Amino acid sequence: MDIGALDNGNHTPMIGTMSLVPQIVDAVNIPVVAAGGIMDGRGLLASMMLGAQGVQMGTAFLISDESAANELLKNAILNSKETDTVVTNVFSGKYARGIHNKFIDQMSQYDGEIPDYLIQNQLTNSIRKTAVQDGKTEFTHMWSGQSPRLAERMHASMMMNKVITQVEHKLNNF
Repeated sequence: MDIGALDNGNHTPMIGTMSLVPQIVDAVNIPVVAAGGIMDGRGLLASMMLGAQGVQMGTAFLISDESAANELLKNAILNSKETDTVVTNVFSGKYARGIHNKFIDQMSQYDGEIPDYLIQNQLTNSIRKTAVQDGKTEFTHMWSGQSPRLAERMHASMMMNKVITQVEHKLNNF
């Protein structure tokens, strides 16, 4: 998750990857790996042009044929759009981006403090597992990056070939 993507209920600004990368590159003396919303060759190239030495593609591989993610999650990602995702800590106690659902809505009405990771993760474990078993996306975490509309289900090797082809095509036509 990109470090500027947190909204802890205090309406902290959410800064996207493409804005953060050049700022981080200018501020540090170590290699930068861009992450967040990178789903294809265009995102890879944009990140590299902004100074990143590498990229991490999460959701793109989460829906790959080889991924151990459950079908409920894969289908939810494939049927979502970028405005469906939010950053939340209600499932695990750690902030992560996922597809908005009823559980997030209900927990956002809670006035108390969400326990830290491991405790909150344990507290919601049986709820999440039962929801997946029952095929209910409304009560389990549906982790997804900020560009689910760019997601395409395929073998990971095909995805890598597609990214490489896109990069080569863009570079050859630059």
